[in-house]
Amino acid sequence: MEEFNDTEAIRSLDMNSVLTNTFFRMFLGLLASAITAFYAYSSGLWMNLFQNGTYLVFAVIELVVVIVFSLAFRKLSPTMVTILYFAYAFLNGFTLSIIFVAYQMTSIVYAFVGSAALFGALAFIGSKTKKDVSNWGTILLTALLIGLVLSIINLFIGNSVLDIVLDWAILFIFFGLTIYDVKKIQIMHDEGICEDEKLYVYGAMELYLDFINIFLRILSLFGKSKD
Repeated sequence: MEEFNDTEAIRSLDMNSVLTNTFFRMFLGLLASAITAFYAYSSGLWMNLFQNGTYLVFAVIELVVVIVFSLAFRKLSPTMVTILYFAYAFLNGFTLSIIFVAYQMTSIVYAFVGSAALFGALAFIGSKTKKDVSNWGTILLTALLIGLVLSIINLFIGNSVLDIVLDWAILFIFFGLTIYDVKKIQIMHDEGICEDEKLYVYGAMELYLDFINIFLRILSLFGKSKD
């Protein structure tokens, strides 16, 4: 019994280390995006990005980075994986600068704090749950794809009610993805899918995307615009 308890204690400490390193890198990515976004807004650089359509180029590059990161991270070195992660964080910071133009600063702060609290609770649930969530991934990603397609269609339709419904639906999808991703990081570590340094960054990217999407949906639903 003592040996079992010792093994469990060691595993718990090891897992805490994995999650701590992962969340630390996620925080650094969020910080990089926040600094870049505020600089782009305060310097007026956002006008060049959004008036000249440059943001579309950024959006395509971001998508390519995410795809390369997701498909090739196991073959890439930890250094290259880290470079891709922070490249995405900085690029996303430029595109996120528009929120400072569209929303009041108090709304942005409240939405960020609320998102952080929700994200923290969901991450805690994901780290502690004994439930098998391995089948969540396909369901949640399918639902997310449907939601994104409907969102694109609604850009042309302009139905405000559908817009709100989609915001709520996608918000809850990312609630589920946060729990799923934290659990997935634990499973990947237990199974030795890749070296820890690479896993930290991979997990950071997954959780970064979850947090940003939760934040943007909450801001869209509850934020006060500058109009």
